[in-house]
Amino acid sequence: MNVLGIETSCDETAAAVVGDGGIVRSNIVFSQVALHRPHGGVVPEIASRNHLEHLPRTIERSLTQSGLEWSQIQAVAVTYGPGLASSLLVGLSAAKALALQLKIPLIGINHLEAHLYSVFLTPGAPRYETVCPFLALIVSGGHTCLVRVTAPGHYRRLGQTIDDAAGEAFDKGAKLLGLEYPGGPAIDRLGALGSASCIAFPRTRVSSAAFTGGLSPSLCFSFSGLKTALLYYLRENPAAMHEPLLKDVAASFQEAIITALVSGVERALQRERVQTLVAAGGVVLNSRLRVKLLELAAGLEVRILLPAREHCADNAAMVAGLAGNGQGLTGEEAWALDASPNLELGATN
Repeated sequence: MNVLGIETSCDETAAAVVGDGGIVRSNIVFSQVALHRPHGGVVPEIASRNHLEHLPRTIERSLTQSGLEWSQIQAVAVTYGPGLASSLLVGLSAAKALALQLKIPLIGINHLEAHLYSVFLTPGAPRYETVCPFLALIVSGGHTCLVRVTAPGHYRRLGQTIDDAAGEAFDKGAKLLGLEYPGGPAIDRLGALGSASCIAFPRTRVSSAAFTGGLSPSLCFSFSGLKTALLYYLRENPAAMHEPLLKDVAASFQEAIITALVSGVERALQRERVQTLVAAGGVVLNSRLRVKLLELAAGLEVRILLPAREHCADNAAMVAGLAGNGQGLTGEEAWALDASPNLELGATN
């Protein structure tokens, strides 16, 4: 089955065609980074306006690149949450109109579930069903959580951030350091040149279940204190805003985030005793995180699945792929969908 996927949950306008849940025939992303960079972050109004402008052409390009005709598309899949309400509505409205015009099924996809599926789009990757149960780390600009996946569509959240997401911490840290948006890639590039042990930034541990919604504190994360520690350090050491110290500050700040993430994954693996680790989301583009996760998996003798770099950040291939694998809302449920900005993993509305 060939599925056309549409993704507009935040600031990336994306469309893709995926066959049989794993053959990526096209994957087009119109990035809005340059439009949001002057504002230091995503502006919802700018994002939705540019989705409206660029989505039709993005869909056309995805079909052209796939080499297929409209008659060969069997379903339209679209992200309906979580994300920015105004952005989600653009993609959802377009998908409904397109599916209606083509007289084919509409499939509603949870954005977080799609990120989990991104690792199964790599050529040679195993089938989703064959690796369950597994532990998943979803880490992006808006989400940081640990999840046990018992089967496709069946999840148990183990831990999450109680304040900033890891990607948000990178963006805030980069802004304090005078680096460009988005902060993650900027800190990754600069940090690769510095010493990660130069400054002992705190690795915050969550100590009370009162902040975790009943989740285990040992598997939850907190990054807001790290941002504050960086702010105070820069106030006390103004020379650190400039070379040669800036690259060491960036490396040390990055190491604090990565260490917190990897330590949480290690504790979850030891508790859950699964044989496979999956990491997904935009922050998995970070070179230091990839190295540390590979080292952890090797040390614990567990299999690790990481998405291809083109499938880490928001994209529509993961949306179409998950739908082609039989997941998502269909029928009357799909047609009744509205944007769901606060949708949780495994939730349907």
